[in-house]
This record gives sequence, structure tokens and C-alpha cells, in this order.
Amino acid sequence: MIKKYSILIGVMVGTLLLILSTIYYPGGNYENVNSEGYDWVNNYISNLLRPFAVNGEENTARPIAVFGILLLTASFGFFFVNFARKIKIRSASLVIKYLGLLATTFGFVTVIPSMHDIMVTLSSILTLLIFFYITVIVIKSKLTMMKIMSIVFLLTFYFGAYMYFSRFQLEFMPVMQKIIFVMKIAWVLSLEYLTRKEDFEHIIK
Repeated sequence: MIKKYSILIGVMVGTLLLILSTIYYPGGNYENVNSEGYDWVNNYISNLLRPFAVNGEENTARPIAVFGILLLTASFGFFFVNFARKIKIRSASLVIKYLGLLATTFGFVTVIPSMHDIMVTLSSILTLLIFFYITVIVIKSKLTMMKIMSIVFLLTFYFGAYMYFSRFQLEFMPVMQKIIFVMKIAWVLSLEYLTRKEDFEHIIK
């Protein structure tokens, strides 16, 4: 039972830890350095992982946030492996599994401040590719609601990546980041627990 719901438990606990860490964030964001506490509109999730808050104070939220991110990243890694097992197409299965594990490794390293930005870039590029593969597989299935959910999430994720890399409307990126975060959790958990291997058995190319 625990093994079956390990991804759900990992995602829920990891998310709760991130939410808890916002309580201990000293303050400051890129819109207002002197603001107090964590601003859900203007602070990035990554602000929780820095040794020092934007206002210069020691970041007491970091230990909790780091553990939360590591737990979430590990949970997503297990999801990639599990979902790959549901797919008959060997090439797609291998891409999802091994690039997923590589993206997971990069995700772990994002908690190291000096490596954060480059690891976010690398993991984002891999994740864009993996999510595309998964979405194509889902579109070929008969899971109508999952198709809609996958397309909406993929378009939102791609637009968020465009905003991040092009610096387009970057002032809205903290909010977009959280929207993508919630959608990603809903999508991953839906694919993990609301689909079966039989849903994809007819997809052979």
C-alpha cells in the first residue's frame, strides 16, 4: 500500500514542506527588497532555497524548502519510471525513463545555490522534451479528459518556459511558476493514479 501511494505521499509532503517554509522566509523580493515575509505574488520558489533572503537576512526557510524540493523531485523521478513501464513503444519508454532520471538528477542539484540557475535550465530543457513525449502518448490514447488536461498543461508549461528564457513579462513569472507547479502536480498524479497500462497497449508507433 505504501509503495503504491509513495508518489502521492512524496508530492503531498514535499508540497506541505514548501508551504511551511514560506512561513520562515525573512522577506524581500525583486519588486520590494524591504518587504516582510514571503510574497506569493512576487517571490519565486527558488527564493526559499537561497542561503540568504532577498533582504539580506539569513534564510531560515532554506532547510525545510530544500527537503521539500528533494522529496518532490524524487517523487517526479519515480513517476517517470512508472509511466515509462506503461508504454509499449520502446524508444518513447526509454526517453521518458532515462531522460526523466537525468532531469531528476539535475533537479536534486538545483538546491546548491551556485549550481541552481544552470541546473534549472538543463532540467527544464529535458522536462520540455519528456512532457512532449508523454503528451503525444496520451493524445493517442482514448482518455479524452486526460488529453485535454495534457494539452492545456503542456501549452502552459511551454509558455512559462518561453517567459523564463526570453525574459518576456518576467514580472508575472513568480505567479506563472506557481500555476505551473500546481498544474504539474495535478497532471502527474492523474497520470500515475488514473491511467493503466491497458490504456496505452494499443499504441505501438
